[in-house]
Formats: sequence, C-alpha cells, structure tokens
Amino acid sequence: MNFENYITMFHIESMNIIIMTTGSIVGVAYLTELFIAMYSRSEYEMYAFENRMLGPYAWAYWSMMTCNVISPQLFWFKKIRTSIPISWILSIVVNIGMWFERFVIIVTSLHRDYLPSSWAMFYPTWTDVGIFVGSIGLFFTLFLLFLRFLPGIAIAEVKLLLKSSSLQHKTKLAQEGAFPAEQVEYFQESLEKYDSVTEEEIKELSVRK
Repeated sequence: MNFENYITMFHIESMNIIIMTTGSIVGVAYLTELFIAMYSRSEYEMYAFENRMLGPYAWAYWSMMTCNVISPQLFWFKKIRTSIPISWILSIVVNIGMWFERFVIIVTSLHRDYLPSSWAMFYPTWTDVGIFVGSIGLFFTLFLLFLRFLPGIAIAEVKLLLKSSSLQHKTKLAQEGAFPAEQVEYFQESLEKYDSVTEEEIKELSVRK
C-alpha cells in the first residue's frame, strides 16, 4: 500500500517497545494473581491455579505464558525490534497468546467445578471450529473493506512527516515571500501561542545530535 514514507522504522520500533512493556505488565499481573491465590490459602483458589499449571490444560496455560510474557522480551534486542519480518511474527504470536488467555479463563474455570462428578474435558465440535474461523474471516473482510474505502492512516497523525506542513518548510516559504503578510503574521502568532518549543531550542537539539 506504499506506506513506507508514513509508517517508518521509528514507528515500528516504538510499537515493539510498547509490546515489550505491556508484555512485562501482563507478566506481573499473572504472577500477582498467582501470589494472591497462594497467599489467601483458599483451597479452591489454590487448586484452580494448580489445575491450570499442571492439569490437563497445562499446555494452554504455558502457551499463554510463552506467547504473552516471554516472546515480547525478545524486543529488548534492537536488532529484533527493528526487523520487520520478526516484528510481524512476534505480533502474531502475541495475538495467539491473547486467544489462549481467553481459552484458559473460560475452559479451565468450567471443566472442573466444585463437584468432581461433573468434571469433563472440552473437545471443540465442527460448529465451534466453524464459528471461530468464520469470526476471523469476518474480521479480515471488514478490515479490508475499511482500507478499501477509508484512509488507512489518519492524516492528523502523519502531518509532521509531510514536508509541506513542517515548520522548517513553512518558515522557508515565509522568508521567500510565498505567503501574504497577513498569513505570515498569523503563522507567527500561532507559533507563539500554541508551540512551546522555540527555534533556538530546535537548533540546540540538532547540534546535540
């Protein structure tokens, strides 16, 4: 879609840092939930978590932990978080982990309740699989229709990337006399009123770089 000039490596790296940060926060939340269950000494809470980690659906629990907590930690390495193919793969892994989180919350909480006589295993039917696959297809259909008829990127978010709207370009045009005097005066008033960064500070930043 030729978004390379709008979605730059800076944006991709920043989003990967956000994924890494939120993955760490989620990991702390999981450990806090486990600590509260153990600290409460409630046999029901303790068994619920023991069943999640060591029970028949332990594979789903550890898949959730791996995808949501461990895989985002790879973004600590700059070479990984600046690689577009690896970033795409890890983003899919995180999405899979979030699906596993819902699976763990619902299935492991219901397949063993207070009555052992009602314990059972969940085996998805073709109807369940069809609804799941259909929901993915519906999402991508609506997503692609959105990109077909509406802007893929909000113009307000990429305004600073456009040369014609940058402060330096407008200042250069004003110095060359490309704008009427009234427009130049309005431009200067807008900078003084809304922009807290002066040109001297901008020059100092460029010198530090």
